[in-house]
Amino acid sequence: MTTTAGQIAAAYGLGDMTTFNMLHGFAEGMLRGLRSGFLLDSEYNHLSQCETLEDFKMNLQETDYGQLLANEPAITPKIVEQKLVEKLVAEFSYIRANSVEPLSTFMDYISIEFMIENVMLLLRGSLSGRNVNELMKQCHPLGMFKESIMRNIPNFEASPRGYAELYEIVLVDTPIGPYFQQYLDMTAGNVKAASDVRNIIEEVQMEILKNSLMKLYLEDFSAFAESIGGETGECMSRILSARADRLAINVTLNSFGTALNTPQMRDKVRRNLYPSFGELYPAGTDLLSKVDDDQKLVQALSWNRTYATMFEKYLNSKAEDFSIDDEFFKREVMLYETAFDSQMNLAIFLSYIKLKEQEIRNLVWISECILQKRKDKINHYIPIFSGASEWRCESTRRLAGGH
Repeated sequence: MTTTAGQIAAAYGLGDMTTFNMLHGFAEGMLRGLRSGFLLDSEYNHLSQCETLEDFKMNLQETDYGQLLANEPAITPKIVEQKLVEKLVAEFSYIRANSVEPLSTFMDYISIEFMIENVMLLLRGSLSGRNVNELMKQCHPLGMFKESIMRNIPNFEASPRGYAELYEIVLVDTPIGPYFQQYLDMTAGNVKAASDVRNIIEEVQMEILKNSLMKLYLEDFSAFAESIGGETGECMSRILSARADRLAINVTLNSFGTALNTPQMRDKVRRNLYPSFGELYPAGTDLLSKVDDDQKLVQALSWNRTYATMFEKYLNSKAEDFSIDDEFFKREVMLYETAFDSQMNLAIFLSYIKLKEQEIRNLVWISECILQKRKDKINHYIPIFSGASEWRCESTRRLAGGH
């Protein structure tokens, strides 16, 4: 998609106030209508009071999800997730079918992230010898491509040569093929150096591959959104910059205690996994490439108020009481919500999908807590479009009943 994305955006543009609705008005109107289906604080409260999953099912029927679970004889968190994802996929597919350029390409970019996740799921499954049919069932529906291609993916070795063969034989004609080719080109010199480090195990190589693909994807998506310009370019810049920063920080954090944290690997491999844009790039990512423990990570982020506050909490909290992933999700939810405040903006299509993903995580979490009888943890979810959200001003939170 790298070759044609900018050409598509330039050729079609978004249109000004007189033409945007002609191109994207139907899809945007449909999406803004779907926005009204997000669960309210009161609905979350009712679901959190449920004692059994059958009660959960009955209360969910009073929301926009309606009879989605009505035909399920027994409810489990896995079934809840499966049915909610199916509904999201149906909405995505309908909007994609009613879109024109550049929105159709924009939505294809949304799918690519799920394709990368699916490919990595299949490759990891092959390492542990899991059945390909079992792996296929776990793949996200938004990231599916030709089934015969996907079934071939677990047959390749998790090694530099295996990745090259995987691209040349299987992935060359898929939407993520260009990223695989860029990864192979980018690591042509580093792979040899990496292979000289004896304690580089297959799982670490897999993480390098995944993070490389995600970096290339985010950079490509950012370039496409920038070529569209206007309100879309501005909103997507904020959203994708936050995603790029999260990737850079997580790559650093997850490398501690692994071969990627050795001086040689920090400079030659880990540094190359950081996206070349975002709030942290380039001065912040340069600092990140040198850190080798939690304390130095906090010091490297101390100049950025958002991340400094986040990681001070991380250092001063117990693992069971604080999740750094949740902190990133909260910040991204804020950015996705604020995208809806502007008009003539394609960023809302990505925002809707990501906010629905968070809502699904919320409902799966609540159902898990009900099943495991952990009511003390049940309110640890991230509400969507809530006046009580942490990032809102104190008066708004007070009106919404927040603390």
